[in-house]
Amino acid sequence: MAFFSKLKERLFKSSSKLDEGLDAIVDEGAEAHAPEAHAPDVEAPDVQAAARPEAAPAAAEPQQVAPAQPTSGVATQESAKAKPAGILGRLVGRGAGRAEQRRVLDDDMLEQLEELLIAADMGVDTALRVTANMAEGRMGKKLSAREIKELLAAEIARVMEQVAKPMPIYAHRPQVVLVVGVNGSGKTTTIGKLASQFKASGKKVVIAAGDTFRAAAVEQLQVWGDRAGVPVLTAPEGSDPASLAYDAMTRAQDEGADLLMIDTAGRLQNRADLMEELAKIIRVIRKKDETAPHNTLLVLDATTGQNALRQVETFEKLADVSGLVMTKLDGTAKGGVLVALADKFGLPIHAIGVGEQIDDLAPFDPEEFAAALTGLEQS
Repeated sequence: MAFFSKLKERLFKSSSKLDEGLDAIVDEGAEAHAPEAHAPDVEAPDVQAAARPEAAPAAAEPQQVAPAQPTSGVATQESAKAKPAGILGRLVGRGAGRAEQRRVLDDDMLEQLEELLIAADMGVDTALRVTANMAEGRMGKKLSAREIKELLAAEIARVMEQVAKPMPIYAHRPQVVLVVGVNGSGKTTTIGKLASQFKASGKKVVIAAGDTFRAAAVEQLQVWGDRAGVPVLTAPEGSDPASLAYDAMTRAQDEGADLLMIDTAGRLQNRADLMEELAKIIRVIRKKDETAPHNTLLVLDATTGQNALRQVETFEKLADVSGLVMTKLDGTAKGGVLVALADKFGLPIHAIGVGEQIDDLAPFDPEEFAAALTGLEQS
């Protein structure tokens, strides 16, 4: 439960957007179908009194200093409160302490739900599918915002539970784990966290710093390696990363390592030369072990939104991606992209990250994620 609390707290950009958006949709629909509100009883006497000249001196004499300003201000505020605020207005602030609003689930409401999910980066196809499933058998029924959140969370969890799988550990030694992704996706940090966690669970781990073009990446891995007590194999800056990967496999075999985790340089999916370099690494390590790599993890940055789908398409063709890790969910208002990825590709999601600390990377739990994304409390 500790990670769920952290996930919910750090997913506040996504969860508050969906949470408040769902509330606003229900509130606006309820107001649109509500009977006209009567003017507050307090205002009528004041307005009438102000309209009678003969009554004004007697009423105003004891309060000659400032008669009009407070009355004008209150009247303005009351008038503003009497007008429906609309969705955007309600996202800014809604009245507290009111009875629970309910709204009929109809085509207009479904369209608003779809737009809200698309804005949360769930994608058009996934948003349409999710809302259609939510609406099945419920059209024409009055639902509260809480009930809609529960339906949405249940549907998200249903989509995600099919891909929530930990990274498989095989008897094969060394098990080669190739980690790929675009620049800045969080590969290096993810490798450090995973290596530390595997070491803590009793596995013998070796890391190969295959990003030989970026000294900072090598230094970062060495820091994680020192912290976890895991050796980090390096090569001079600018060296051939495929050669380093081959040497690392030899050392991992000699030392009887359970896992060899190979970092790779960040590369844009539209750079053919860099993608060919990644293909070369795979060809070279297969000369040492034709079954390698045994896992190819694609690390995705949640803040890239729908671009993550294009990255998966490209890397899956080239590197035979076996699983995903999503980082930086604490830095985006669009956590729904993870739902779109699960719905479109069905690739295992091994872990998600919401920060820089060792325990900020955890196995993916679909129910916790769905609850955090929709702003629900988890029992």
